[in-house]
Amino acid sequence: MTSTFPRIVSAIAGVAVLVILTGLAATNADPTAQADPVGITSPAFADGAPIPVRYTCQGDSIPPPLAWTAPAGAAELALVVDDTDAPGGLFIHWIVTGIAPGPGSTADGQTPPNGHVLPNSTGNSAYFAPCPPPGSGTHHYRFTLYQVPPGLQLPTGSAAAQAIAQAATAQARLTGTFQR
Repeated sequence: MTSTFPRIVSAIAGVAVLVILTGLAATNADPTAQADPVGITSPAFADGAPIPVRYTCQGDSIPPPLAWTAPAGAAELALVVDDTDAPGGLFIHWIVTGIAPGPGSTADGQTPPNGHVLPNSTGNSAYFAPCPPPGSGTHHYRFTLYQVPPGLQLPTGSAAAQAIAQAATAQARLTGTFQR
């Protein structure tokens, strides 16, 4: 009769080698690799939560405070705020280009530093606060931060938002809701 002890020891040793090799692969991973190099949040509301009334047409109609991250080596950032539930189709509330890469933030009512505001769906170069038609249900407002190539030439109007999305090399999104 042969003993099963050597086979058990051999199996345990094999598992130990596999665990060690897996750990080494994880520690030798590329430290510059990032799963999500761009991020956006707001201290005023969580992703998927209602936008406080202050930042809507029923309040002060000002942009909410935002915070973002992007690699310092990124070319440029652009912010697009849109309503996917607008009755006439996608409605652009705010487009800001020329945002410097790296971490940044705004306070209540501010445009990102050095940002250039492009015309929204109303044709105005300004923030247009969420203001869905009464009784139209919950609308979803997407605050999308895009990493874009430097010197991106953009068309005018709502086509600018589409061009930004198509040229983006990375993006992050914060969605808030509002209904009247």
